[in-house]
Amino acid sequence: MMKSKSFIKFSFIAIFQIGLFSVSVAQNANLGRLSISDAYVHETVSGQTVVTGFVKIKNTGPADKLVSVSTSAGFEAQIHAMKMEGNIMKMAQIPSIDIAANSSVELTPDGMHIMILGLKTPVKTGDVIKIKLKFVNSGEVELNFPVKTLAPISGHDHGKMKM
Repeated sequence: MMKSKSFIKFSFIAIFQIGLFSVSVAQNANLGRLSISDAYVHETVSGQTVVTGFVKIKNTGPADKLVSVSTSAGFEAQIHAMKMEGNIMKMAQIPSIDIAANSSVELTPDGMHIMILGLKTPVKTGDVIKIKLKFVNSGEVELNFPVKTLAPISGHDHGKMKM
């Protein structure tokens, strides 16, 4: 009988720990009328102190606005946008991202994205960075952004870009 109780206790603990692990790597969330999905960041290379993050935000309610991002993984997190001016790709910090009623916004490598500056340690595939998103109407949510290896976009290297 003692072995059965021990086995049941061990099984419960194992299932509980697996359940916690599943929650800890979640990269999707619902926040009010917002559905936030497909969060990830790029892998870094040795000496790189910035990392970019991407996410999809679907709004099924009234207009909202992403007003800030934050993380303990780096010195500062910002919202950035890329745009072409003539033949030159430029990047700049922007104060917010409008999310119109009943619409979607996608943060992508060649458009709006999250920039983490002063990365404390390099990140590699399999790691996870926690990033908090703050919206005007919907509040705040912290998501896990898994680190993925992606091929760089031609001519687009945040590690050497001057801001």
